[in-house]
Amino acid sequence: MIENADLTLVDWSRAQFALTAIYHWLFVPLTLGLSFILAIMETIYFKTGSEEWKRITRFWMTLFGINFAIGVATGIILEFEFGTNWSNYSWFVGDIFGAPLAIEGILAFFLESTFIAVMFFGWNKVSKKFHLLSTWLVAIGANLSALWILVANAWMQNPVGMAFNPETARNEMVSFWAVLFNPVAIEKFLHTISSGFLLGSMFVLGISAWYILKKRELYLAKRSMLVAAVFGLLSSLMVAYTGDSSAKTLAQVQPVKFASMEALAEGKTNAGLIAFGILKDSEVRVGERVMQDFVFKIEIPGLLSVLTGGDRDIYVPGIADLVSGNKEKGILSVSEKRERGKIARDLLIEFQDARAADDKVKTDSIKTLFSDTQFQDNYFRYFGYASVSKAEDVIPNVQISFYSFHLMVMLGFLFIIIFATAIYLLYKGDIEINRWFLWIALLSIPLTYVASELGWILAEVGRQPWIIQDLMTVSGAVSQIVSGSVITTFILFALLFTLLLVADVSIMLKQIKTGPKH
Repeated sequence: MIENADLTLVDWSRAQFALTAIYHWLFVPLTLGLSFILAIMETIYFKTGSEEWKRITRFWMTLFGINFAIGVATGIILEFEFGTNWSNYSWFVGDIFGAPLAIEGILAFFLESTFIAVMFFGWNKVSKKFHLLSTWLVAIGANLSALWILVANAWMQNPVGMAFNPETARNEMVSFWAVLFNPVAIEKFLHTISSGFLLGSMFVLGISAWYILKKRELYLAKRSMLVAAVFGLLSSLMVAYTGDSSAKTLAQVQPVKFASMEALAEGKTNAGLIAFGILKDSEVRVGERVMQDFVFKIEIPGLLSVLTGGDRDIYVPGIADLVSGNKEKGILSVSEKRERGKIARDLLIEFQDARAADDKVKTDSIKTLFSDTQFQDNYFRYFGYASVSKAEDVIPNVQISFYSFHLMVMLGFLFIIIFATAIYLLYKGDIEINRWFLWIALLSIPLTYVASELGWILAEVGRQPWIIQDLMTVSGAVSQIVSGSVITTFILFALLFTLLLVADVSIMLKQIKTGPKH
């Protein structure tokens, strides 16, 4: 439990943001993936001069446009919620968090918006070369938008490149490059856009499979399927690689999340990697929290230690180590972190009292202390722990973290198999007679959305109770507004977003049934 929190307000504010983010992410990954597929298809048209490839490109471009318009609407609402629902957060880190969002709006969004008009309405009005350039710039702009949003989110997972100013009680950016090249940001960006490429590829593959099943538009379907299968296979392999490197980084910067997604209650050397398992409550407790054990599991011995540190003898800390501490392994307990966080918080209160008393000597000495690197590393980095009342509150929902991660991984390997099989069948010329595969490709479209959403559920639920890792709890970040207003807007947004989603799906289904223009 977090101190001084209106849990109704906190829960509904979290629910509203989660609702908006989940709906928004139903549109974004298709935009990321389909934009580059369009660019590849138009490049083939530019090289070959084939009117059929122009027709193929324009068909998928129509579906891209429908999805893009609704994605922009939900994204704008998402950014406004930082000011309306999370004003304390915006005050505490707005100087840092606002920078990448501003760049996203000024650079990426305007680049994207400027050339999207040429891409849609410039056919036969501008040269082929300029139109092709516009399509590529839309793709690059869409993914640049994702870069800056993901840089901001990665900073919340691993805050770097900043210093705390006690005069304003705000964190201020001291190194833009440290924020941009945050290892979490690099891996999150590569993993997220490659998952978008995968989703866009499966979308094209599945719709093409539907056309083949209906024996319609076979030329378009087979050519589109080939582009999607090759691009999708490369993307799915990239997703697997970046996912592995992201997990290694998580083990260093968010070890509780890492232990939770593996349901590792107690640390061990030669730790095995759980390929899949079914959880149950165990007899192990951390404070009042009951830890998880397995009813059933498929485990690869020693692999978790190898993936984490390159050696089977590497010790992988469990949830109990990270909450209760492990002196032998140099792991601080939550209680120790809380004491250090309280020192930083009390010093901030002392600074404010000294400033109110116009005690310049004292304020100057405290300011100097806050700017000291050792103080930052040993005390202020645990500032958020001062708001944690019970040590076990830093444990996220283990079941959600574990199942989200493992289902996402299983689906990722399924997608690799589907794309590889599509390439094989297209090469053999047997794609039309293997109706079983065409149905699998079509029915796999929603699975890519499930996998994509599971990734974000793991990222955000696994970080709880932090909105900024170790620095600020979710409860401390929420705006002090009436919970009833949040409930009202939650219901309105739920209705609005559902209508937008229904409209998006209906329009796309109608366009798919109509098919490309002749």
